Amino acid sequence: MAGRLGYDGVEVMVWTDPVSQDIEALRRLSDHHGVPILAVHAPCLLITQRVWSTDPWTKLRRAQSAAEKLGASTVVVHPPFRWQRQYAREFVEGVWRMADETDVRFAVENMYPWRYRDREMLAYAPEWDVTKDDYRHFTIDLSHTATARTSALDMLDRMGDRLGHVHLADGRGSAKDEHLVPGRGNQPCAELLDRLTRTGFDGHVVLEVNTRRAMSSAEREADLAEALDFTRRHLAADARVPGP
Repeated sequence: MAGRLGYDGVEVMVWTDPVSQDIEALRRLSDHHGVPILAVHAPCLLITQRVWSTDPWTKLRRAQSAAEKLGASTVVVHPPFRWQRQYAREFVEGVWRMADETDVRFAVENMYPWRYRDREMLAYAPEWDVTKDDYRHFTIDLSHTATARTSALDMLDRMGDRLGHVHLADGRGSAKDEHLVPGRGNQPCAELLDRLTRTGFDGHVVLEVNTRRAMSSAEREADLAEALDFTRRHLAADARVPGP
């Protein structure tokens, strides 16, 4: 579908799907469809706690190896869960150490507080707001800023030139991580893309859009085509206008 719609490449989230864990299978798919793999998302979700080992550092080393073998420039990683105490204590220093050993970017992604009704749980350590810690590269996710009810543009400013990767999606501030098609929520998707163009951002913009509610393959393709068109239009807008 990515090839058909004209996407430049894909990010692979390593998941419970065995194909996402199989580097050779991914390479064959990439070659067959002519769609490069630009980033690898390490298996750091609740549902992937046993994928590629139960040891979180083994997961990151395998993600790095996968990225190097597939020609991907970035490994996306979430901050640890609070109950991963030893991993959380070592995380900031450990990610720097791994980043020093490879040309692959380890881009740590902003998360959000977990909410249920009027209760809030801080599930991530050292912080869900990763800009409060010192990392070489960040991933900004606009669905996560919506869920956290925090300003995406302020976070972008705090990340500065350490922004290495973008997960573009929209949201309306729900307690759920919505990942809407850009333009369908209240996040400043267009403004963020405008800033990337003007500041010479050299990473990847990845559309991380939830299409589970699509009633058919045609509807899913239409959503992904709309998302791609939105992103390209706003990334290209300032590139056509001479300026400082």
